[in-house]
Amino acid sequence: TIKESRTNGHVAWSTHTLESKAVEDFRRRLKYFFMNPCEKYKARGRKPWKLMLQILKIAIITVQLVSFGLSNQMMVTFKDENLMTFRHLFLKEYKDPRLGSYALYTKADVYDHIYYIINRYTSLQNLSVGNLAYESVDGKYSPLSVCQVFYRNSSIDPGNDTFDIDPHIETGTKSLDNNSLAAHVNFSLDFKRLLSVNIYLNLKTINLQTVRHHELPDCYDFHIMIVFDNRAHSGKIKVDIENDVRIYECRDWNVEGTSGKNNYLLLLFDSVVILACLTSLILCTRSVINGIQLQFEFNVFFHAYYNKIVTWSDRMEFVNGWYILIIVSDTLTIAGSVLKIGIQAKFQTNYDVCSILLGTATMLVWVGVIRYLGFFKKYNLLILTLRAALPNVFRFCCCATMIYLGYCFCGWIVLGPYHDKFRTFDKVTECLFSLINGDDMYATFLQMRDKTYMVWLFSRLYLYSFISLFIYMVLSLFIAVITDTYETIKHHQQDKEPFSQLQAFIAECRDQPESGRYQTDDDPSTCCLSPCGCFG
Repeated sequence: TIKESRTNGHVAWSTHTLESKAVEDFRRRLKYFFMNPCEKYKARGRKPWKLMLQILKIAIITVQLVSFGLSNQMMVTFKDENLMTFRHLFLKEYKDPRLGSYALYTKADVYDHIYYIINRYTSLQNLSVGNLAYESVDGKYSPLSVCQVFYRNSSIDPGNDTFDIDPHIETGTKSLDNNSLAAHVNFSLDFKRLLSVNIYLNLKTINLQTVRHHELPDCYDFHIMIVFDNRAHSGKIKVDIENDVRIYECRDWNVEGTSGKNNYLLLLFDSVVILACLTSLILCTRSVINGIQLQFEFNVFFHAYYNKIVTWSDRMEFVNGWYILIIVSDTLTIAGSVLKIGIQAKFQTNYDVCSILLGTATMLVWVGVIRYLGFFKKYNLLILTLRAALPNVFRFCCCATMIYLGYCFCGWIVLGPYHDKFRTFDKVTECLFSLINGDDMYATFLQMRDKTYMVWLFSRLYLYSFISLFIYMVLSLFIAVITDTYETIKHHQQDKEPFSQLQAFIAECRDQPESGRYQTDDDPSTCCLSPCGCFG
């Protein structure tokens, strides 16, 4: 370098000086990019207005979720209580389902229960304590329908071990209007080819409990189907009620002493939430884009000055996962708020989708608070451990999942016919996951005692091997993976060793935020490249 300087004179020395200044300026720019909002305030004196926006957003989104959650809870409770009411009204001698499934075993009981439903439906308004009414179309009440589902033709003789059956299914429906219901109805069932008897009826009511919470009551249409299930042909006909609900705005309503002011205030509040989330979404998206641009600049810079390729892990340092989290949260909040406005305006009644969107968005917003705790070293150690351990944990879970699915399929096929907890594949996954966490172990073992010896012996081998493998080995290894990462991060923090080329490059910048060396003339462009674009 000295020879080159003497040969080329002052020009070579100036070029070297300019290159050193460019490196230091870029290093300082990177260090500013990775500062937290407090350090950036000290470096350039910019107040973290956008950080305040995130704090405000946490508050208003939580209030919005609580408000909608209470309304959704009233709606779900009203639907569930009406379904229980229908069971007690239309199912003869109905008892708590926890005492056993509701089923019939004789032909006389089937006919008796069908006639019982028809009679109860006829005198419903004299029996029910609720505000139930028949559905009417063009001034006429909707009829009650009795629908038989059966095989087209069958000849079954178990005594001679013979049968002749046509598996094609036919349906026969009988509609009973008010005149038919008043008279005695006669019909016959061919139980040998009967698959099910479905009774359809429509009822209407109004959910008045929302008045006490300053909400406009909704009108409900209940489309009820009472099913007599004989598909197994085992001599046991299971009976249950299925309920489909349509919620809509009542046609003519009046609530004394109230006005539509509350609805307008709720609409205004939801609009504020959408505006705040839209602003946050735009700013965070801009910050992510600018971070990606800075990543490409760093890649070109590193290759030009050091002739090295930037690793993938270093490049991902520029993509802040917290911004992605907030972008997803804002998107879900905006979509959920739009649905909530539609529900309040009675344009649509998809409470479940709206609650999932708002609930997930609120969860992500509160998870995002961890980012601010990361500004403190002790909390940041936990966050760094989670981030560093995630790839190894994911790979470990992929391997463990293969073993877990193997046990799930085996338990479903072998133990499913003998054990309620293994009856379906989703029940098997839930049961085994509970066993991993130590829940309900004895009850799971106990239910296999009265089975055949071979199945009982297999169940013991199956359960003991699964519990031993997953509790004593898999979970221990899972904890060891995270613990090892924690010790590694802690060691690096104590020794203050840089983790990567990027951090080593930035660490050479000794300028403190209060030094004033971060003040530049192109503040607007630099701000776009900094996390302040999202959080100040």
